[in-house]
Amino acid sequence: MATVSSEIITTARPEDVWAAIADIGALHTRLVPGFVVDTKLDGDARIVTFGNGAVVREPIVTCDATAMRLVWTAEGGLTRHYNASVHVFPELGGSKVVWIADFLPDAAKPAISAAIASGMAVMKMTLDRMG
Repeated sequence: MATVSSEIITTARPEDVWAAIADIGALHTRLVPGFVVDTKLDGDARIVTFGNGAVVREPIVTCDATAMRLVWTAEGGLTRHYNASVHVFPELGGSKVVWIADFLPDAAKPAISAAIASGMAVMKMTLDRMG
């Protein structure tokens, strides 16, 4: 199983970062606009449309406000298994955000790595505007 881990430091307060992440139906407006162009809620999942046209259903596993941790899986796209988490940690002058994804097949790693890097770059720009 392949793993990709990425982190950013933002000037935004942890509470503000968590509020944007926990608003699971607003990826396209509050967290990663352009990288994600639409998000629709579907029961305990969200249907995410990415800027490249890919559409993925993401069942939410947990949204833990105390730990500031969101965990989800993905159905569709490049992988036959995908599980990811985003954690928010207080950091001097702002926050650290860590995104970890575990997935199969291993061959998807270059594409998943590139997508996470792009998403994190957009997330940093968006969150820094809050800080």
